[in-house]
Parts: sequence; C-alpha cells; structure tokens
Amino acid sequence: MIDALIFDFDGTIFDSETPDFYSWQRTYAEHGVELSFDVWASHIGTVGTFDPYAHLEELIGHTLDRATVRGQRKVHDHALLSQQTVMPGVHAYLSDARALGLKVGVASSSNHAWVDDYLAKLGLAEAFDVVMCRDDVADRPKPDPAVYLAAAGALGVTPQRALALEDSPNGLTAAKRAGLYCVVVPNEMTRSLDFAAADHRLETLTEMPLAQLIARLVD
Repeated sequence: MIDALIFDFDGTIFDSETPDFYSWQRTYAEHGVELSFDVWASHIGTVGTFDPYAHLEELIGHTLDRATVRGQRKVHDHALLSQQTVMPGVHAYLSDARALGLKVGVASSSNHAWVDDYLAKLGLAEAFDVVMCRDDVADRPKPDPAVYLAAAGALGVTPQRALALEDSPNGLTAAKRAGLYCVVVPNEMTRSLDFAAADHRLETLTEMPLAQLIARLVD
C-alpha cells in the first residue's frame, strides 16, 4: 500500500543538475583545465561534499578571485537554467497521485530559497502538500535520510508506505535509509550511475503510469 508520493526536486522535477555541471565545466575550461564527470558524479544530489573553487585552484596552482569566478559562472548557469522546464511526466504523476488519493510532497537537499522560488516559477507552488528541504532538517542533505523522514512525517504517513522518485545515488540512498520505496528516474547527468538498490528504474516518468508503477512495486 502506498499512501504518499515524494519527489526529489533537482534533477527529478527540474533539471538544474545538468546546467550546474556544464557551467562549471566551462568555467574550468576558461582556466585551461578540465572538470571531469568522474570527479563530479559522486556529489550529485547532495551539498557540501565538493568545493569546485578549491578543486579548480588546485588544478591551476594558484588562488582565484572567487567572487569574480562566481559571477561569471552564474551567468553561464542562468543561461542554461532558463532553457529548462518541468521534467517529462511530472504533471501527469501529480495528477495521477491526486486521482489515487495520495498525499504529495517534495524532499530536497537544496534549501527553501532555491526550491520554493523555482516551484513558483514552474507553476508548481501549490502542487504539493509538503515541501521539505535541508534547512528543515538542520542542514543534513542526502544521503542522510532526515529530509525524507521529515517529509513523510509532515505528510502523516509511515515511510514504508511512501514512494520516493529520485535521480541520483545520494537521493536513492537517503530514501532507502528512511524506509521508503524508491524509483529512480535518471537524467542526462545520472544515467550512467549505479542504481542497483532501487526498487525500480524508469528512463522517464512518461514510460509508465503511476498506478501501474505502484502495482508493480507492491504486488
């Protein structure tokens, strides 16, 4: 039995992860060095585990004017972000969840300032019963399970009767540690990563209706 559907935000509802990597990759290239995906990959879906400024300084052998680099990188990032929209199938899953009588939430490693702003821009500010972010759980991002436990608690459901939708191994680990079912829906950045612990994998939410997915998980 599933009583709630809990979405990750970055990379699942809105793909901010691909612009983030490409804008940093371009920034590194402007300094004559390479940011490899292998270095970046393990940090997708969490925060505070990788300092790209320090890594870039290490590669080039000297310190940077970080404020200038930050401003230039943000120009690249915002240009790429402006091309993004709601990920395929999200609207359908939200509609299906309501039709099935499920509670719906968000559990994110990002903070409210970021998530709330983009939910409003995407027209999804009123789509969720609960939005929980790392600043609701003492800045404990995924793979810590805290934000999923908080989301399930705020929705009034037991974690074992909630389904998480995730795009990253860090998110998958957080959901499973919290006791949720977890279906992974990788994006461009995460398709090659290890999702062996997932309950199911979809290449896109449009691949399978929510009711069919739930039946597959709980039957």
